[in-house]
Amino acid sequence: MSGTATMYWRHPVPQWTPPLEAHGLVDLLVRIRGWQPYDGETLLDDVGDALDNVLPAADTAAELAARLRAHLVRLVDIAVSSDAVDADATVRAQVDHARRLLNERIPEDRQSAVGHLRRLAWTVHELAELLVDLRCLKGTT
Repeated sequence: MSGTATMYWRHPVPQWTPPLEAHGLVDLLVRIRGWQPYDGETLLDDVGDALDNVLPAADTAAELAARLRAHLVRLVDIAVSSDAVDADATVRAQVDHARRLLNERIPEDRQSAVGHLRRLAWTVHELAELLVDLRCLKGTT
């Protein structure tokens, strides 16, 4: 013979309220769908392309600059969210430099554009190395 025991909860339970309103949830969904994971190998490939002895072709330089800017934005976000900016003065200085570079426009003439591209690449590389050293990122092979 088996019996069932019934327990009654005698304490009031507060009604659940969602943490965000509808427009906040939509915004969150858009951000999640647009999220791109950190890819260290692609980052290093793009840095290598920008710093190579052979200048990038004029028609691919703008695309490479856009990818480097995306890497830089992602690294700055990682540095800020992991509190590395507050914990390390070198990271803080590198993030400030990255933000200044991100606000600059790509110059029109080829030589200045290549210089800007290489500054972006060095900043991406240096910030990534700092974040790896602080264990905010995993290193790449």
